[in-house]
Amino acid sequence: MLTHLKRLIGFAEPKRPEAREIASTLDGRDITRGYVDPLMLLLPQDDILVERGANAPGFYRQILSDAQVGATLQQRRLALLRTEWQVIPGGETRVDRQAAALIEETLERIRWDAVCAGMHYGVFYGHAVAECLWAREGSRIVLDAVRVRDRARFGFDGAQRLRLRTASQSNGELLPERKFWNFRTGADHDDEPYGLGLAHWLYWPVLFKRANIKFWLIAAEKFGSPTAMGVFPPNATAQERQQLLATLRAIQTDAGVILPEGMTIELLEAKRAGGTDYPALCAYMDAAIAKLVLGQVMTSEAVGGQYKAEVQDQVKDDLVKADADLICDSFNRSVVRWLVDWNHPGAAYPKVWRQVDDADNIPPEALNAFAMGIDRLAALMPIPASHIYRVTKIPAPAGDEPVLQSIAATSATSATSGAVPEATETPDAPDEATPTDFAEPGRADAQDLIDTEGDRDPGWDAAMTALLKPLFDALADGLTPEEILGKMDEWYPAMNDDQLTALLTQALAAADTIGRLEARDD
Repeated sequence: MLTHLKRLIGFAEPKRPEAREIASTLDGRDITRGYVDPLMLLLPQDDILVERGANAPGFYRQILSDAQVGATLQQRRLALLRTEWQVIPGGETRVDRQAAALIEETLERIRWDAVCAGMHYGVFYGHAVAECLWAREGSRIVLDAVRVRDRARFGFDGAQRLRLRTASQSNGELLPERKFWNFRTGADHDDEPYGLGLAHWLYWPVLFKRANIKFWLIAAEKFGSPTAMGVFPPNATAQERQQLLATLRAIQTDAGVILPEGMTIELLEAKRAGGTDYPALCAYMDAAIAKLVLGQVMTSEAVGGQYKAEVQDQVKDDLVKADADLICDSFNRSVVRWLVDWNHPGAAYPKVWRQVDDADNIPPEALNAFAMGIDRLAALMPIPASHIYRVTKIPAPAGDEPVLQSIAATSATSATSGAVPEATETPDAPDEATPTDFAEPGRADAQDLIDTEGDRDPGWDAAMTALLKPLFDALADGLTPEEILGKMDEWYPAMNDDQLTALLTQALAAADTIGRLEARDD
């Protein structure tokens, strides 16, 4: 009665959400698969693999033998491995930092780059599987090694659990939890545990390219060398005909041949009549392969202008970043959590990421340190301006394009042209200064006092020398400018700027005092 009354007056409880999974792939609810037994292995929904490859484990492996496929995949894989990885703690507490240190130690032990190189083939096949080899180290459980396994040895059952195919069990062995790390990619829905790799789209371009090369070689043999034709008289015996045929075959290797009287040999040269262009078709298929793997063709072939190359190289970088996120995210959601739960329960999970965005950019700190030491570098060695533009990623000015100038450069330009800014003009000082002139308008201008203090050099040179000591040591050791820029991230936090900070504090205090005096006089 009370519930009915609540409904009438609008105080009924809201309907609870449905927590059950409704659109599952089990019990025949998936119309694309039919009935699926939880213990039976699922077939991939890749129609090319199933229909043309009969779901053979090594069907797609033959595509890797294509030169263009191998080269572009290697370029994409090496672009991933060249990036630096880092471990980001999940929180600020001591246990959070300990968990991050454990993961960083683990990545060093398992040779993380080599593991990523093997797991990256999952982008080609659609999924990848690796086995985690755990070990005891005192009171800790550590990851001793990661073995990337052949994905053809594994399958997924109706419940999308990973199983190991064996000769004794057709449906595979159910694998223990927290033992295998796997990921999938490429499929347009979550009902496909095998994913859909690049091999699915590369199959047809590679097949057409190989068929084209086959006919191209036949045409090269047909049109490249003439065909020998033998003419024998009507009364020639079978033995004489066989002798003539053997002579025709010997023409290809022997310098001279003999023939019975009455028989002749002619060379027939085929004339090409048609517009079939085998190289163009082969180049078209190579371009299609490059677009599928790299998203563009300019980093696989030297074509296009600089601007187009930079834009399309950015497209490739986007794919590399996607690969890095795929591998790192799956590792973070599995192996990282397992290790933290076993060794540091309750700690926030750290994250493993790769620095892809800023791989080719100079950090602001390193750029600032480079700008501070460029004058001293120029005093030690000739540095082309084009090199500075290239290293700093700043384009050179085009034509009469306006450019920014520093205050020092602007002052130098004004002094050269004879123009004096109004702000720096001061009244003429009296010929004889008296003690009463201390606070009079005839005293030296604030800027003059600052300039005089700068000329006196109370320690600026020594401060800059101490600050840039790592840079000078590197130059003395013979490091190239590129190597110096690569080490700026390590040097900048360790640079001794205490003396420079003290001098700047004194200068700012003096400037503030002089400014207050001028404001009082005004």
